[in-house]
Amino acid sequence: MATPSRPLPVLFRPLKGGRLVKHILLIGFGLVMLYPLFWMISSSLKPEELIFREPGLWPSQVTFENYTQGWYALKHPFGYYLWNSAVVTALSVVANLVACSLAAYAFARLNFPLKKFWFAIMLGTIMLPHHVVIVPQYIMFSELDLINTIWPLVMPKVLATDAFFVFLMVQFIRTLPRELDEAAEIDGAGYWRIFIRVVMPLCMPALATTAIFTFIWTWNDFLSQLLYLNNPDNFTVPVALRTFLDASSDSSWGPMFAMSIIALGPIFGFFLAGQKYLIRGVATTGLK
Repeated sequence: MATPSRPLPVLFRPLKGGRLVKHILLIGFGLVMLYPLFWMISSSLKPEELIFREPGLWPSQVTFENYTQGWYALKHPFGYYLWNSAVVTALSVVANLVACSLAAYAFARLNFPLKKFWFAIMLGTIMLPHHVVIVPQYIMFSELDLINTIWPLVMPKVLATDAFFVFLMVQFIRTLPRELDEAAEIDGAGYWRIFIRVVMPLCMPALATTAIFTFIWTWNDFLSQLLYLNNPDNFTVPVALRTFLDASSDSSWGPMFAMSIIALGPIFGFFLAGQKYLIRGVATTGLK
C-alpha cells in the first residue's frame, strides 16, 4: 500500500502563472530599491579615483583604505560621532516612549474637558510641516541659550510633539478590553498603577514601533542636528558625514561612503531586533 506523499514546504511549492509574475516583479522592484545600497558598498571598497570612473557594482580593485582613512579623517575618530548620535537617539527614544504613551493613555482612557477637541488639534499637527515650526523653535531655544547642545533635539520629544506616535498608541490602547481596567480598579488600583501595571505591558508592539521609528528618524535627522549643533565636538553622524564633502575643494567620496556603511549598521540592527513587534504595532493603527 503506497503511502501518501507529504506536501512540499511553502518555499518549494511551484507558483502558478499569476503568482509567479507577481513574485518576479516584487523581486525585481526590490533589487532596484537596493541598488543604491549595493553601489555604495561597492564604492566604499574601490580606490577613490575609480568610484565614478567604474560605475559598475563589481570593483576591479578592492581596498579597505577608505575605511581606515574615513575613521580618522575628521577632528575625532568616527566612533566619537557614533557615540554622540547614540546619546541623542537613546534620549529621544526614551523621551518619546514615556511622553507619547502618557498622552495616548489620557486620550484613550481618561475623560477630561474638550477631549475630542484637543485630540483633533493633536491630529492636525501631523499635517504641519516640520519646516514651519523650526524657525520659531530655533528662536526659542536661542533665547534659552541651548543652541549647540543636544537639548533642542531631545526636549520636543519630552513634550510629546510627535503626534503620529501618540495616535498610534491611542489606537492600540483602544483595542485593549476596558474590563482589564475595571478589574484593576476593583482591586484598588489608580490611574498610574493601571497605566504602569496593566496597559503598558500589553502595549509592547506599539512601544516597539515607536522606538524603532524614533530611532531611525533621529539617527538620520540631518536638518535639525545641522541647525542646532555648530561645534565639531558635538557633531552627530549625519553632520559628520557632511564634512567629508567640500564645495570649494576636493571631496572625500570613498571615506564618506565607507563611514555611511558603518552608520547604517545600528539602524539595521535595531530594526531587525524589533521587526516582529513593528509589524504587529503598525497593523493595529487603523483598528477601531
